[in-house]
Amino acid sequence: MFKFLIVAALFLSSCAYSATKTHNIAFNPYWLKLGHYQPSIFGSYESEVDSHTFFLSVNGKFDPHAELLASIAAFESENNDVACQFPARYQWLKKSFYSEWPELSCPDIEQWQQLINPKGMTLVFPTAFMNDPASMFGHTLLRIDSKDQTRSRELIAFAVNFAAEPDATDNAALYALKGLIGQYPGKFSLMPYYRKVREYNDLESRDMWEYKLAFSELEIQRILLHLWELQWATFDYFFIDENCSYQLLALLQLARDDLNLTQGFSSHAIPSDTVKVLGEYGFLSTPRYRPASGTMLINFESQLTDEQIEIARQLKDGKPLGTFSLTAEQAVPVLEMAYEWLNYQYYDQGLAREAIAPRLTALLHQRSKLLSPSTFTKPVTPRISPDKGHDSSRFGMVFNNFKYSENRYGFNYRMAYHDLLDNAGGFIPGAQINFFDIEGDLDSDGNAYLEHVYLIDAMSLAPDNRLFDSWSWNVRVGFDRIPTSNKRKGRTFIQGGYGKSFGDASGFQSYFLASSLLQAGEFTDSASVGLGTEFGLIWQASDAQKLALTAQGFWLANDANTNHQIEFAAHWQVAVAQNWGVRSSYVFQNQQSTEQQLKLQLFHYF
Repeated sequence: MFKFLIVAALFLSSCAYSATKTHNIAFNPYWLKLGHYQPSIFGSYESEVDSHTFFLSVNGKFDPHAELLASIAAFESENNDVACQFPARYQWLKKSFYSEWPELSCPDIEQWQQLINPKGMTLVFPTAFMNDPASMFGHTLLRIDSKDQTRSRELIAFAVNFAAEPDATDNAALYALKGLIGQYPGKFSLMPYYRKVREYNDLESRDMWEYKLAFSELEIQRILLHLWELQWATFDYFFIDENCSYQLLALLQLARDDLNLTQGFSSHAIPSDTVKVLGEYGFLSTPRYRPASGTMLINFESQLTDEQIEIARQLKDGKPLGTFSLTAEQAVPVLEMAYEWLNYQYYDQGLAREAIAPRLTALLHQRSKLLSPSTFTKPVTPRISPDKGHDSSRFGMVFNNFKYSENRYGFNYRMAYHDLLDNAGGFIPGAQINFFDIEGDLDSDGNAYLEHVYLIDAMSLAPDNRLFDSWSWNVRVGFDRIPTSNKRKGRTFIQGGYGKSFGDASGFQSYFLASSLLQAGEFTDSASVGLGTEFGLIWQASDAQKLALTAQGFWLANDANTNHQIEFAAHWQVAVAQNWGVRSSYVFQNQQSTEQQLKLQLFHYF
């Protein structure tokens, strides 16, 4: 009996030790990263992976401990297939806790690794593409650099991309809505890098920045083993937070046990901010700039006369070079311009290859017979890369002086990401996206006022030039206040415009838009529809100073109190540091009555 009690005690002690051991492993930070688990406010966990095939336990999505026990049981069975399905899990558990397990033997993984032949990794940042809701903030992906890679061979390297898989039948509005509420599945994919260069550099004409990442070969192997596991994973894709950049950080943090790159991205993950996080951990090298085909073309255009542009246009359209009396030195730039112009149109407009390829070949053949060197200089690399721009969130202290109302003091907050007056370094010139911009203030009696809430305030000012007939647009949706006969009353509204802009978005630019307005609120008995115009002048006076004059006027079709709405504004912002700015504004408004406002704001970007 005594021996039985001793054996029973030892058995129970062993079970308790085993349970404690597995519990500690299950809530080890690295195991939680392997399962993409995030804590809830109630102390439980839930994985961001939404496909059941990623889990071995039926409750694995919500229970890290259950998933660990199911994994251990599967790894300790004689079936090696599960270990080869989840090699990152197996290797970490073997190295850290179960050294008696056999070495991993997976021919498919070994063949895959030999094909990739990894030595390094490069983070690639294509800049924003304003015409695509999913890419209005930019994008990030990875390039796996092989051991035998050279500059000329990097296009055939493999790229790691995370993207949504939308329904091809959805229109743009439905696409944006579903992306905001996570109705599309997101997946990792591996593909040749040249496909992403063609997509971003050529088809969408987006500049790309390439950052070498300071990971060792062993750390890269750990990342790739988890990437293999993610073949069986899908995620609900959210444009704002659980997007491409966030999921790449979740993948890269598997390189080391102590990395937590996704910490701090609970509400939104802007690509430029995720790049900065890697810089803060010391992983980024000085980036290399890869200008887009459109950037190259505009650079060529800026170095040619009107006559040369016209000759290049005719050569592009198929007119023989012999038609023009040109020396070799004169023919070189127009031939190069014609080729780049036609090549850009081929991708941008989706022209038929059968018609365009022979003309491109002919232009190259004619250029090859001329021994004179190119006269074009390369595009200038922007002075500030995206990781060096201001942070995307913004908090401000506000002083409002009204001519016909009391002075007010308040605050504003913007979730993301950049407006036309913010410090321009690291951002696309002429592009604005404000997402969830709110302002409130108090008068001397302590009365609180909500001045505005802009859910989205976006503008794209693509200037016309000798090559492109570009269009500009803006859209704003939200709530603000307008002057009436006795007070500033609130309205909800949707406003949008379409038109033209001219000049240099990095210097002096003007724009003119035809606009429409739908508004409702306490100032009117019913919804009011307006048609009008918007005009603006924007001047980048120096790297730190930007000024703007704007005006808009609407004729209101069914407002019982007035038939017009007018606003003039002047703004001046000074960037006192990368993440600090001071903005002063004068605003004149007239609808049911007139109001003049002087406004001073101190901004901190974070």
